[in-house]
Amino acid sequence: MNLEFAAEGWEVEFGLLGAVEVRDRGEVVEIGHVRQRSVLVALLVEEGRPVPVDRLLDRVWGERAPLRARETLYGYVSKLRKVLGVDIERSPAGYRLAVDSPRVDLFRFRALVREGDFDAALALWRGQALDGLESPWFDALRESLHAEREAAELDRNDVALADGRHAAVLPALRRAADERPHDERVAAQLVLALHLSGNDAEALRHYDSVRRRLADELGVDPSRPLQEVHQRILAGDVEPRPSGPRQLPAPHPWFTGRSDELAALGSSGTVVITAIGGTGGIGKTALALHWAHRHVEEFPDGQLYVNLRGFDPSAEPTPPETVLREFLEALGEKTIPAGLDALAARYRSVVAGRRMLVLLDNARSTEQVVPLLPGSTATVLVTSRLKLAGLVAAHGARSVSLDVLQPADAREFLAARLGVERVTAEPGVVADLVSWCGGLPLALSIVAARAAMEPDFPLAVFAEELREQPLDALDAGEIGTNLRAVFSWSVAALPDEAARAFGLLGTVGTADVSLAAVAALLDRSVARTRMVLRELENAHLVQQHVPGRYRMHDLVGLYAADLPASPGSRLADFYAATSRAAALTLEPHKALPEHESGHVLSFADQAAAMAWFDAEHACLMTEQRLALERADFEVVSMLGHTMNSYHLRRGRTSDDVDAWLMALRATEALGDEFRQATAHMCLGADYVELGQSSLGHKHFARSLELFARTGDHVAHGSVHRLIAWAAEFEGDLEKALEHSLLGLEKFRAAGAEIREAESLNDVGWRYACLNRYAEARTYCEDARLLNAKLGHTEGSAATLDSLAHIAHHDGRHADAVAHYREALALYRELDNSAEQATVLEHLGDVHAAAGEDDLAREQWGRALELYRVQGRVAEAAALERRV
Repeated sequence: MNLEFAAEGWEVEFGLLGAVEVRDRGEVVEIGHVRQRSVLVALLVEEGRPVPVDRLLDRVWGERAPLRARETLYGYVSKLRKVLGVDIERSPAGYRLAVDSPRVDLFRFRALVREGDFDAALALWRGQALDGLESPWFDALRESLHAEREAAELDRNDVALADGRHAAVLPALRRAADERPHDERVAAQLVLALHLSGNDAEALRHYDSVRRRLADELGVDPSRPLQEVHQRILAGDVEPRPSGPRQLPAPHPWFTGRSDELAALGSSGTVVITAIGGTGGIGKTALALHWAHRHVEEFPDGQLYVNLRGFDPSAEPTPPETVLREFLEALGEKTIPAGLDALAARYRSVVAGRRMLVLLDNARSTEQVVPLLPGSTATVLVTSRLKLAGLVAAHGARSVSLDVLQPADAREFLAARLGVERVTAEPGVVADLVSWCGGLPLALSIVAARAAMEPDFPLAVFAEELREQPLDALDAGEIGTNLRAVFSWSVAALPDEAARAFGLLGTVGTADVSLAAVAALLDRSVARTRMVLRELENAHLVQQHVPGRYRMHDLVGLYAADLPASPGSRLADFYAATSRAAALTLEPHKALPEHESGHVLSFADQAAAMAWFDAEHACLMTEQRLALERADFEVVSMLGHTMNSYHLRRGRTSDDVDAWLMALRATEALGDEFRQATAHMCLGADYVELGQSSLGHKHFARSLELFARTGDHVAHGSVHRLIAWAAEFEGDLEKALEHSLLGLEKFRAAGAEIREAESLNDVGWRYACLNRYAEARTYCEDARLLNAKLGHTEGSAATLDSLAHIAHHDGRHADAVAHYREALALYRELDNSAEQATVLEHLGDVHAAAGEDDLAREQWGRALELYRVQGRVAEAAALERRV
């Protein structure tokens, strides 16, 4: 999904093909210094794909990243959001900036090159690409972009020469020949242009000069294309002479997108064997044919094509012997030998020295392809639903895997197929069609074909059908145009264990899943699970989009979900038991019931536990909802309890409400009043924080009522602690102190030292809020000693925050700074980013009071960035207004 510009009326364009610039209606927009521009470009070039923070740091600074580089990066992103008026999204996958492709000159350049409008494409260049940006990554990117420009120039020259416009390109060819004296394609173009201009003497002199230079400096003869131009001039023949078989099928008429993949395929001079992989319907054959027809002039000795029928439900894969006989016949051989080895040897001999293209479509295996590989100069394209790792490993093939089309390319495809007028008339509906097709070219083709056959139907008819029954809507009633059938061919080719795993993955219900979770789902070891998933990856039915995490295309997932599978409770038990282990790592004294799983994970420290929650949060929330639907109430309750500490540390209050509401329904179904009371207590705190105090206090009251029946002093004390916090949040400091003291009394009566230490700090803090600093300091120092005795890191951090506040208001500036910095270090150790933000804001206040304005602004800026990342809009707005 492309993000719209937030600034009203902006028509912003981005220039990368020269000095980096941003323009609004032609006027230059100031976007900051070189590093800030570097961040913008590093995000823009991904065309809406997320960039992990570590990768972004490497792109911008390389090995010269400054101290606190992450915080500096956060600041740059924040400033870019303000300057550009765009939403640069932050997610666990990284930062993401998506803008419409026509707004970026680089993407316009590539689109124009794809369309063959080379003059318009080259006119977009203003100088050296990304001029002024410096890092190893930018240097490599700049070199790659200039290679794209040179390729476009060469293609432009070929077209111009074929059209008789030799005079127009002659000056540029002279300059290119001077700049790249060893480029034989440039040399051949210049020799031909000179001849067509009537200057044979200079053409032959230039050829001879290049020939001698190549011999003297590189010890090689001119390439065959350059020699052929020379010979044709000597013979007075400059017209192309067709020779050899021309077997390529027609290109797909509505091919769109795939600029990166086309660039990866390169040209015949650099790619000998290319394996194009992707799931069924992803557009492998369309890409191969599009590339082949664009480069057909590079293969004057012919083009061979065969459909190897690797995944055809109506026929067995075509044997290599059959293909070799057909190829030899097409190459004019009269006597065809018998036996695979003899056929392959004759084939290699016949093709040797020829500039040919061999397109092997729909291969089933590396073994099927290897006998069909020429031995020398021919270029080979291989398409397959499998990755053909053996072809890559043993034969040096380049692997080009296809993903789905970007939304802009998908819309362009529909416009090409249905007409711009029909598509622009229903933009919202087209967006729905693109979304439900998930960028899968076959799905888009089926929808477009159905819509083309019913030109009077509004597109909303097809969008509604897709929304209700996606796989049924993508059945055009013929072989090859039924998405279920296409997917089934891939699954049918799988080993039994992998096919069973595919069906079980259809029951997961989340966007992605971890390796450990799949191991639990399959009830296999991690090592065995990795091998099974590799089978599915090889068939392009799952994708390992980041190390250790797997996902399916939405439509593949729907197909998998339709397959019969019985996962049992293994995945739910894994999430519940591992979430319990992670929660106990964060809070070792938390009271949680046991939960059994044969695949439970353990965590070395709190940072590891928080990292697991970060990665699995969406899966945990989904699993809790699914468990509630199937009445697995113990799992629902466990997940509500175990995610609470994580939600608090990450400032995810709304998520905490959702989790506790589900847990409350589960505990009510179980009739467990103690766990009901816990849910009411936590919901009370969440609702107060979200500004719904009345609802929050209703939950507090119900919690006290239920805990009163249990006689549990610790539980009672916990409710009083949260009521005290809520009272302070609402500005009633006397009530906050009252409930803090009641909580402390309950914890002491229960002998719960951890909770007593936390309550001592609570009481001290409330005295401080009432400006009674002597009493405040006494309670907080007692809390500090007890936390140290117990090794309670989180309690120590909170107490240091309180002592820093007291020191600040006692006028002890150095003590306040020291306490805040110590608290900050502990919260970093705990990976508690929510409290880090709060402490940073308070530390800025201390520096400001001491007249240290630069230090104050630095801390406030870091706090503000964290508030924004955490979605704490109110805190961010309040801090912005205040500073």
